[in-house]
Amino acid sequence: MRSVTFRQLRVFTEVARHLSFARAAEALHLTPPAVTMQVKELEGHVGLPLFERQGRQVQLTMAGEYFLVYARRLLSTLKDAENVMARFRKVETGVLTIGLLSTAGYFLPALLARFQAEHPGIDVRLDVTRDLSKLLDRLHGNEIDLAVMGRPPREVAMRAEPFAAHPMVFVCPPGHPLLGVGHPPLDALVRHPLIVREPGAEVRAALDAYLREHRLDPRVAMAIPSNETLKASVMAGMGIGFLSLHAVASELRAGLLHVVEFEDTPVVRTWNIVHEASKVLSPAAEAFRYFLLDEAEALLAAQAEALLGQPIKAAIESR
Repeated sequence: MRSVTFRQLRVFTEVARHLSFARAAEALHLTPPAVTMQVKELEGHVGLPLFERQGRQVQLTMAGEYFLVYARRLLSTLKDAENVMARFRKVETGVLTIGLLSTAGYFLPALLARFQAEHPGIDVRLDVTRDLSKLLDRLHGNEIDLAVMGRPPREVAMRAEPFAAHPMVFVCPPGHPLLGVGHPPLDALVRHPLIVREPGAEVRAALDAYLREHRLDPRVAMAIPSNETLKASVMAGMGIGFLSLHAVASELRAGLLHVVEFEDTPVVRTWNIVHEASKVLSPAAEAFRYFLLDEAEALLAAQAEALLGQPIKAAIESR
């Protein structure tokens, strides 16, 4: 296998990730025939088929599954070497891949626009997912440089640095009875159906902790794995919602939703910039890390205060 190239390994891992030659070609900015040719050449060097193809369906063979482990290790090692060499050259160019949970997508693009204005040589790519375990897997596999998330699992060897407060709020549609009360009593939560995110979501975990703290057991009408569907359900009058303030910012400005000011709200957690503890960051990744730590807190706090009419207490916790 001495003739195997890193280009072939990159193409192979991308096809394995998408289980689609066409989608891999799109991600790599290649034509599907070019991707097919690279995989065939790699299979020729390996001496075994790496994929099973049945029409448009693509699956890894057993040999392909084993080979994928080593291909990812090789590419990860190469990326680490590139990062170290870039540090010696002190170069702030190249591709920076940032992974994020979907809720961070409501505020991160505005921050990225500021960052790229200051660092025009860096090409930023976003890898968005709703699944924390997938995000952590991509960090482990060196598929992404940095991740933006809430608090990562403590058992995972990650370096997590809080950079901004993450407020979460109860919302209702215009004309809801709770809006005429000012600061409604907490037991009002029990009298109205609640629409929430699915178990496992960070916003749901924050809500569950809030309800336990105040010894409340409201009726959960729906658990929805989508911020957009949850917002639409609340606007349709199906119940009170609990969401990240970032997720409802546009609706609050437009008057389509209103914040319900229950006691001890907003519930505030933190946003963190995360990478593997053992990883050597490239100059581009370090530049973005410093940017978030230096500038993001003030920018997001100002946005939150404009929406809520009150300052948000910073929830930056020491680690």
